[in-house]
Amino acid sequence: MEHQMNLLTSFGLLFIISAGFFRSCYGYTFHVGGKNGWVIDPRESYNHWAERNRFQVNDTLVFKYKKGMDSVLVVNEEAYHNCNKTDPKETLNDGYSVFKFTRSGPFFFISGHDGKCENGEKLWIVVMAVSHRTHTVHSTAAPPTPASATLPPTTPAPPKTAAAPMPSAMLQGTDKPKMHAPAPATSGVASTAFGGWVGLILGLGLVLGF
Repeated sequence: MEHQMNLLTSFGLLFIISAGFFRSCYGYTFHVGGKNGWVIDPRESYNHWAERNRFQVNDTLVFKYKKGMDSVLVVNEEAYHNCNKTDPKETLNDGYSVFKFTRSGPFFFISGHDGKCENGEKLWIVVMAVSHRTHTVHSTAAPPTPASATLPPTTPAPPKTAAAPMPSAMLQGTDKPKMHAPAPATSGVASTAFGGWVGLILGLGLVLGF
């Protein structure tokens, strides 16, 4: 039973990922205004209808209306607010107009028929940018670790070498109190010999009566 539940969960995740993949590649088709189509004074305002949906790159809008009785103008924001029909970016007038989103950002549509834009036949849609998560799911290469992505390569530190043993003289100078070096042996021998000769001469003088 647990194995079957795991399989169902896996198939569910696969379906969601596949749906996102096909959505990003082929997109959805939205019929503007639903059954009413592109008409004046619709049951639901077109902007309220747009707020209930999410639009992405590659999605398509379909405007249905009577050919020759209406049209769709793709305009900028200023023309949208002022219902300015004089210089549209694009004009659609075949009665079954299809418009595909090729980029993210805002899009503005108004009716090309006199008086209809002023009475609510206008549409403002914001297309969402492609999310980073979508690219992460379909990427085959493993993402770089934070350390490799943000820090430059470092050179290894040189191996530590053992400190050379200190000479005994240095150890005596640092670990022990300082000792005065003895006088040279030759000076001591000379003084001793000189003293011995003086004593011998004085002794002989006393014996001989000098």
